[in-house]
Amino acid sequence: MTEAKPLAAPEARKRDPLALLVRFQSLIGLVLVALGGIIFSPRRHGEILFLAPDNIANIVRAVSETGIIAIGMTFVIITAGIDLSVGALLGLSSVVTATMMISGGFGLVPTLLLVLLMGTVFGAAQGTISTRFRLEPFIVTLAGLQAARGLALVVSDNQYINISYGDGPGLAPPVFAVLGERLFNNTVPVATLVFIAFAAVATVVLNTTRFGRYVFAVGGNERAAQLSGVPVTLVKTSVYAITGFAAALAGIVHAGQFNFGSANDGTGYELTAIAAVVIGGTSLFGGSGSMVGTVAGTIMLGALANVLQLNNITPALQLLATAAIIVLAAVLQSLVRRREGLR
Repeated sequence: MTEAKPLAAPEARKRDPLALLVRFQSLIGLVLVALGGIIFSPRRHGEILFLAPDNIANIVRAVSETGIIAIGMTFVIITAGIDLSVGALLGLSSVVTATMMISGGFGLVPTLLLVLLMGTVFGAAQGTISTRFRLEPFIVTLAGLQAARGLALVVSDNQYINISYGDGPGLAPPVFAVLGERLFNNTVPVATLVFIAFAAVATVVLNTTRFGRYVFAVGGNERAAQLSGVPVTLVKTSVYAITGFAAALAGIVHAGQFNFGSANDGTGYELTAIAAVVIGGTSLFGGSGSMVGTVAGTIMLGALANVLQLNNITPALQLLATAAIIVLAAVLQSLVRRREGLR
């Protein structure tokens, strides 16, 4: 009698209801939060406030910056890494953006290019240090958080740098203000369009390119990937460069939305981004994840916060609710790994 062989991990994952739940947890959670929002939303003149167009626009605008960061963070977490510096780098990028246009007299295009380059180099430097010296990303990016925040304080002299628009010295190009506007009959925030566009590009890169396959390979089994000819060091450095780029992009959007740069902005954004990625189904252990899940997880967190705010729930309880969801997502991931026989 032939002994039955255990299913391979990918095949078992397809047939395991728990694994399917983890795979689609962000979409399921988003649907549940939306239903909860409809049921528990306050009414005004018979209208469900949660579904009001202005409220939906506020939700997607509010999550745009953390969503952009979460897209970059997805690449890092798939490789079993982490980046704690992104919130501080957002603050630094907003300060540098405002300073270059207001005090430096730089035009829009040079400002955008230099700030994005700065973020990319900052992230790549962290990835290089981590891989070159075999240091834990947690430690390296924690130091990066402090460095970025310190640089932002130096550049801004710990002051808000207000952005005024017009032609001439000390004024930013008026076109930059478009980041704070809404299009299509004043309903869709421009910041949200930037988030969606970035997510679409990242999805194509992750799912259809050789680099994307390398990212999954490094996260799934770094040693095996190296033996297969995957440039592990380059891949790991590149994903941190991507998070740096994403944080700089979010910083530019932040400056454009609120018309100022501040060294203290972005505090805690790294935790929100990590939460969105984990809730989106990307494994903290590396090797699996999706951009669609991250987008859904980002919107779910924003919708949940909005529902609680509409019902005048205190911020403390909002944090507790978010923490409970993160723990649940992590526990589900751990259970799936155990059932697949992975340790």
